[in-house]
Amino acid sequence: SANALGSGYRKRACKYVAPAKYGATRSGEGPVRRFPSRLECRGTRSSVTMERGSEGRTSSALFAGFRALGLFSTDIPHVVRFSALKRRFYVTTCVGKSFHTYDVQKLSLVAVSNSLPQDICCMAADGRLVFAAYGNVFSAFARNKEVVHTFKGHKAEIHLLQPFGDHIISVDTDSILIIWHIYSEEEYLQLTFDKSVFKISAILHPSTYLNKILLGSEQGSLQLWNVKSNKLLYTFQGWKIGVTALQQAPAVDVVAVGLMSGQVIIHNIKFDETLMKFHQDWGPITSISFRTDGHPIMAAGSPCGHIGLWDLEDKKLINQMRNAHSTAIAGLTFLHREPLLVTNGADNALRIWIFDGPTGEGRLLRFRMGHSAPLTKIRYYGQNGQQILSASQDGTLQSFSTIHEKFNKSLGHGLINKKRVKRKGLQNAISVRLPPITKFAAEEARESDWDSIIACHQGKLSCSTWNYQRSTIGAYFLKPKELKKDDITATAVDITSCGNFAVIGLSSGAVDVYNMQSGIHRGSFGEDQAHKGSVRGVAVDGLNQLTITTGSEGLLKFWNFKNKILIHSMSLDSSPNMMLLHRDSGILGLALDDFSISVLDIETRKIVREFSGHQGQINDLTFSPDGRWLISASMDCSVRTWDLPSGCLIDSFLLDSAPLNITMSPTGDFLATSHVDHLGIYLWSNISLYSVVSLRPLPTDYVPSVVMLPGTCQTQDVELLEETIEPSDEMIEYDSPEQLNEQLVTLSLLPESRWKNLLNLDVIKKKNKPKEPPKVPKSAPFFIPTVPGLVPRYAAPEQKNDPHQSKVVNLGILAQKSDFCLKLEEGLVNNKYEAALNLLKELGPSGIETELRSLSPDCGGSVEVMQSFLKMIGMMLDRKRDFELAQAYLALFLKLHLKMLPSEPVLLEEMTKLSSQVEENWIHLQSLFNQSMCILNYIKSALL
Repeated sequence: SANALGSGYRKRACKYVAPAKYGATRSGEGPVRRFPSRLECRGTRSSVTMERGSEGRTSSALFAGFRALGLFSTDIPHVVRFSALKRRFYVTTCVGKSFHTYDVQKLSLVAVSNSLPQDICCMAADGRLVFAAYGNVFSAFARNKEVVHTFKGHKAEIHLLQPFGDHIISVDTDSILIIWHIYSEEEYLQLTFDKSVFKISAILHPSTYLNKILLGSEQGSLQLWNVKSNKLLYTFQGWKIGVTALQQAPAVDVVAVGLMSGQVIIHNIKFDETLMKFHQDWGPITSISFRTDGHPIMAAGSPCGHIGLWDLEDKKLINQMRNAHSTAIAGLTFLHREPLLVTNGADNALRIWIFDGPTGEGRLLRFRMGHSAPLTKIRYYGQNGQQILSASQDGTLQSFSTIHEKFNKSLGHGLINKKRVKRKGLQNAISVRLPPITKFAAEEARESDWDSIIACHQGKLSCSTWNYQRSTIGAYFLKPKELKKDDITATAVDITSCGNFAVIGLSSGAVDVYNMQSGIHRGSFGEDQAHKGSVRGVAVDGLNQLTITTGSEGLLKFWNFKNKILIHSMSLDSSPNMMLLHRDSGILGLALDDFSISVLDIETRKIVREFSGHQGQINDLTFSPDGRWLISASMDCSVRTWDLPSGCLIDSFLLDSAPLNITMSPTGDFLATSHVDHLGIYLWSNISLYSVVSLRPLPTDYVPSVVMLPGTCQTQDVELLEETIEPSDEMIEYDSPEQLNEQLVTLSLLPESRWKNLLNLDVIKKKNKPKEPPKVPKSAPFFIPTVPGLVPRYAAPEQKNDPHQSKVVNLGILAQKSDFCLKLEEGLVNNKYEAALNLLKELGPSGIETELRSLSPDCGGSVEVMQSFLKMIGMMLDRKRDFELAQAYLALFLKLHLKMLPSEPVLLEEMTKLSSQVEENWIHLQSLFNQSMCILNYIKSALL
């Protein structure tokens, strides 16, 4: 039998309990604060707002839930399905309230189901539907996505599901078995068992056994039932040990029974005979599967993460797959007639193993893996915003892609002595692994030359380096040689923008500089130590000129990076909790222990903004790429966005789990968060990039709304009630009036080509005049006349004139006045010139010149029409609208009719009025122009 490596079976993985440091403040720095209680939330979809704020907002105005990264599996066994249409296998794994479906061939994500109201507690599938239970209800999903049937009737939590043709069998924790008709959702049969005598723990439909099911119990006995006739056919006495798993063997009438003791019994249920027994010392059997590709091999899972491979012919253990998962094996399945084994566990991993070696041991073929414990730190890596580095309490450092899961990669566990561990083969030994990473800094500038990541570990003095390109831990452990105390740890790290130097702050108050290429110590800040208390944050500016450090004693210090001399020191109002520098703008953000935020300018070394409003410890800060927003995450479960130029809070929303880390994409498209008790990274899309957002300051009494964490699906529809979609001040677009104020000079919206060249038309026509007339072609080809247009059509023959039509020429048509002249004549009567002005606006420069030239009596006009035109110009000047058009039209009018105007007293009188109007408006404008030019010249030349 296999060696004993674990004891104590847990059917469900233990829920992670956060360490005390997340809920309590540091000793001597205020009262102890515990986690806030989880908020009661309603709704099933991501980004659906639970309550409305005081301003009528339905959710965050800036961020909308997009998707979750790094979630692949839970402690619920997976389900394998075969698609006869596509001739492919698909594996379905549970992820919280939804499930993922992967193509086994490439392990690519095929579909993500819609979310359920609660976490899924068990799953099953047949050829058409996937069944998922939550609480005392279970639903059927079609196309791996949509809920098509819901079954309600249980009073306790459902923990077993078994498809049965057109029926589905469900068993709850009270040992009540119900058989449902799938399509009518009606209850077909209900069986009730006494929990003290027969508590159902496993269910199986034996092959070729029509209408029969086999039930296993925690008491150890088994029962064979005919569900059509509702009769108990046979009771197997069992082995006095609880049954944990039932699996059909490739042979008919043979079933494998997994027990709590670690035994696997191969039993013939037709004759009630035990064929063979196997025993694993790793604890209870969690799942069983048989190979069907010609090899008599059985695999059995254990709570330790080990898999035992048994030869059914030789009746012996042929191999052990140790540490296949870091937690209990939730499910394992051999694919039909293929040497592939699919496994999943509560360690958030889905793995496919191939058996192609001579020893019969499985080799890892493909996998999807996330963190198995809550995250401690996340940061975007690089400038393209496509990779997120994350450290976890499971001791690993991983990189998740926001583009596709195939670009994810794990940098592995930190090892104390990598060469020694490789030589002795102790990669999986816990004693050689480094503690979890608490802080890290990364810079991609020299990633192809040497290590680009520096990380400090929980309770460790030395900081490890990591190589992103090689996806492994680096060659150096950076620590000062002269320190020999065990209680000193590294508390803060940073890498310069050039990627050459790492700055490390210690709990003793020392701050040291190391070379990333060689790992050599390059100096320290201060004589003995930089701070009297523990270092809470270090940062280096973009040009390697300044180093900023802050300590628990409440001091912020500025140092010269090159010669390590102290330049400036300032005291803070409270002890700092963390520090973040935006290198491009030189803005420094400080989160203090009194739950306030201070923002400094590192050039002037002065506090430029102070923000308060959080009701809990501030866990993390991040800047937007342009440095305009500062986003903070706090233990009060809120995420707040502060606008630095205005110094106001512009957005706030609550979450049902406190955010521990927050980081903004370098491209500004996503905000990434990690939360207490959660294994994934949650992405929030920046709404301001693709829609109009009103960034108005929030009032002091603003009540933020609760937002659900986004799911793993990228295209989740946000369902809002009708009453929530109300037109608010932020949704109504501003429609600018034609004139803001009657006293303001307003220009028209016409292009310059309509009015700018009116005085130079004769010059333009002269330049555009052809040098010689067009030549007639010698022999023009014959064309059938066509009608112009997009679709070519032949012209219809001309109709003959009416013989009764008069042959007398109407000379009045030749002398007909234009519409513009008629509108001007109407304006003399009713004193309204809008219609005439609109006609003139629609004309081009040549048409305007023709109309103004025709106003004179010599060209068919009259003195009254010319007087009406001058009155129209006066009306435009009085209203101060279309100012440039009035000037251009008047200038052209004077150019055309200047010789005639003095001979007409009526026109001369109108010209005198216009002259005074034009002069008055121009003097006012000229004074404004001169004033503006004076201010601009002063700003350009003055020494500020």
